[in-house]
Amino acid sequence: MIELQQNYARLPAAFHAQMDPVPVKAPRLIAFNRELADFLGLDISDSTEGQLAALFGGNTVPAGARPVAMAYAGHQFGNFVPQLGDGRAILLGEVEGRDGLLRDIHLKGAGATPFSRGGDGRSALGPVIREYLVSEAMHALGAPTTRALAAVTTGEHVQREQPVPGGILARVARSHVRVGTFQYFAARGDTGSLSVLVEHVIDRLYPAARNADSPALDLLARVIAVQAALVARWLSLGFVHGVMNTDNMAVSGETIDFGPCAFMEAYDPDAVWSSIDRRGRYAFSNQPRIALWNLARLAETLLPLIDDDQQAAIEAANGALEAFPKAFDQAWVENMRMKLGLTEAREGDVDLAQRLLDSMHAGGADFTLTFRYLADAMDEDGDVGKLFELFSGREGIEAWLADWRARLDAEGRGDKDVATDLLAANPALIPRNHRVEQAIRAAEDDDDFSVFDRLRSAWLRPYDPAPGDADLIRPAAPDERVARTFCGT
Repeated sequence: MIELQQNYARLPAAFHAQMDPVPVKAPRLIAFNRELADFLGLDISDSTEGQLAALFGGNTVPAGARPVAMAYAGHQFGNFVPQLGDGRAILLGEVEGRDGLLRDIHLKGAGATPFSRGGDGRSALGPVIREYLVSEAMHALGAPTTRALAAVTTGEHVQREQPVPGGILARVARSHVRVGTFQYFAARGDTGSLSVLVEHVIDRLYPAARNADSPALDLLARVIAVQAALVARWLSLGFVHGVMNTDNMAVSGETIDFGPCAFMEAYDPDAVWSSIDRRGRYAFSNQPRIALWNLARLAETLLPLIDDDQQAAIEAANGALEAFPKAFDQAWVENMRMKLGLTEAREGDVDLAQRLLDSMHAGGADFTLTFRYLADAMDEDGDVGKLFELFSGREGIEAWLADWRARLDAEGRGDKDVATDLLAANPALIPRNHRVEQAIRAAEDDDDFSVFDRLRSAWLRPYDPAPGDADLIRPAAPDERVARTFCGT
């Protein structure tokens, strides 16, 4: 059905536990991403829906595959756990996409592994639906992310607070190697395996680093750069990851592990949705700081490979880490300029963007729609009614609009061109939390996937909504709000 490469499975035994997915009772395909399958060059033309369900439910293993559960460690809410690993996931192997790059195919919820730590290794259907919807929406929004290839129900229930239907997600990534993968070997003092891991990641993701004087240092610098760009993109979309543990930071620079995540509605820099983040460690505005903290943990693991002289290695690693704030700030302001319809870099742009955010916070305005409705407010006769309705008071936003229009006038572009750019940069549709919850409830409670199907179709076109999706643009009503999300374990 599909031919997989086995690059990670060929790494030494310390990197993984080889095992097949645990079969499920009655796998049923509820979603298959044909666009992604075509991009990956998967030959599924002769496959029946039942065969696809068996494959992505783990009941059928592709010929020649050597499935593995990947080993890794991680800091969870700042506390180091020396052994985590794929406790409910299996890496089937890699495929070469039409762009010539390798990507993993990973089954999440595929049964207990040696890393399960007493868990059942399964996933409830709800987290499968959440990750499918949000990861594909993230891709459509232009954020680097793992993607969803398929989702199945298992025909079995898993025991959480109560029995709930089980599901399995087939996800795709440039790599599932995490900061925690490096920590796993560093914690064991296994410099040999660290060296193998560095070579693997460079070959897979950053081949230009091979020619650097210190490939490990160059790798660190490249991971720092992609993470700075990723987190800046998150902030430009109002996205809160929710659980930025080091085992949830992929060195590929992709968003990974969509558990207690959410897109903000009313802008709040201190927004937290995770039910277990009681101190706000992973709050919206903390995400750049936590990204740098995680990258410092990666740098620590690489010290023996950066330089034989430990002090020289520390100085070199610190030099690389010092690049993060500047890279993040630059990426953030570039994102904000696009969201404000600005094409030139000018002094005062950071202050202009921050003043809008402050006005949104003070006025309780919806993050996504504030930016979207700027396109309606291009001149003195523009329609600002929808924008003003988002704010509890108009004084702050009125003053800001005057300064913003003056800034646009300084560039001398036509209003229509600016409006076109604003609509292209600011989505109308995001995965609003209450909509995700509606899809989960319909699926888990009634075996009804119509809401899920509608959302996954609509959220593929966030910048160009269909007329029939007007209700999906609106924020949650007070009785619809979902204030907390949960990990899928």
